[in-house]
Amino acid sequence: MDVETVNASDLAEPTVTAPVTFAPSTDETPRSSVFTEPPAYFVEALRDAERLLKYAAESGIAVDDATRDHVLHARAAITAGWTQETAANLITALTKLAALAKPVTAASLAASSGQTVSTIRGYLRVALCLAILIVPFSVASFVGSAISSAIRSDIATANDLAVKLRAQLGPPQLAAPAGSSSLPPCTLPVVPAASGPGGPLPPGLGENDVITELQQYASTIRSIDARARQLNVLVLGIEKDPCARIRKDPAELHRVFQLPAGLPNLAQAADERTTVYQDVRYFAQTVLDDVSFFYGAITTCILPVLYALLGTCAYLLRSFEQQMSARTFTPSSANSARFLIAAIGGAVVGLFNNFTITQGASIPPLAIAFLVGYAVDVFFAFLEGLLQTFTRNTASPPSQPEAKKT
Repeated sequence: MDVETVNASDLAEPTVTAPVTFAPSTDETPRSSVFTEPPAYFVEALRDAERLLKYAAESGIAVDDATRDHVLHARAAITAGWTQETAANLITALTKLAALAKPVTAASLAASSGQTVSTIRGYLRVALCLAILIVPFSVASFVGSAISSAIRSDIATANDLAVKLRAQLGPPQLAAPAGSSSLPPCTLPVVPAASGPGGPLPPGLGENDVITELQQYASTIRSIDARARQLNVLVLGIEKDPCARIRKDPAELHRVFQLPAGLPNLAQAADERTTVYQDVRYFAQTVLDDVSFFYGAITTCILPVLYALLGTCAYLLRSFEQQMSARTFTPSSANSARFLIAAIGGAVVGLFNNFTITQGASIPPLAIAFLVGYAVDVFFAFLEGLLQTFTRNTASPPSQPEAKKT
């Protein structure tokens, strides 16, 4: 029998292969991972947190150590690398600082330190532009109104004197020369004057009284002429002066507007003054109509809007000063809308002639327009109350009468 050769390797125990185990995969990044470039919100939040932390330190607001350290660690993480934990701590610190500093915000602190000059310059420009428009129009309207009132009063006085003198003296005894009706305005025909009053005076009336009335008549005519020329300047001289031809002739100007020396004939002197008065009165009334038209439109339509805008500018400047003191100023686009609302309110105020505050006190529309610009909300509350007044008395539908019980 053959003996087979057995290898030692064939007698060894078989090798058992152990199973391979795989670690479960995950996509989450550990919180301890360090990132090199922080996101944009991280830098902005850090800047806001530092502003609030500095404000708290300046104002004596107590901040806990953890909140302070979170902000400081975030600043160091800008260069050393940030983590999700650093970002979360920064947001938490920012939330706590915002609650401590309220009503001051990071935005108001940034605006208070960097945008004050531009804001003040903007308000000053608006106020200056409004003043350039308001001051000349207001002065011209005030002066025009005062002169117009004086002219109307003088015209009423001169009319009464003209009627009174004609009734006392009657018509002049000397007829005017031929062709005197075609003379230019403010021109008196040369008529030799006779002595005497010109007609019998009414009983109880002396020459002294008539001479006093004549002097007042002539003085009133001169006053109307001077004021009418002043008023004509306010409308840029659009009306032609009827007496412009004799303005540079002192002798003729004196003969036309002054009483003749010695008053040789009272009736003739009165008739000559009436002739001059008719030309002067026509010129004055024409200028009055022009001033009433132009400056009435300015006072009713333009000035209320300008005063409302000026009131808004005053309100914004006052609010800016208060907010800067409290460090709560924040630029807002609502300021531009407030100017627009004030302009609309001023235009609406121009539709009203007067506003009665109490039984015996009232405020002119221009003052109301300024108040509207200063307190727009109050004006619109007034309009809403006015609408409620109109709708409050609306008759409700009548109720059906109850049927009678049988």
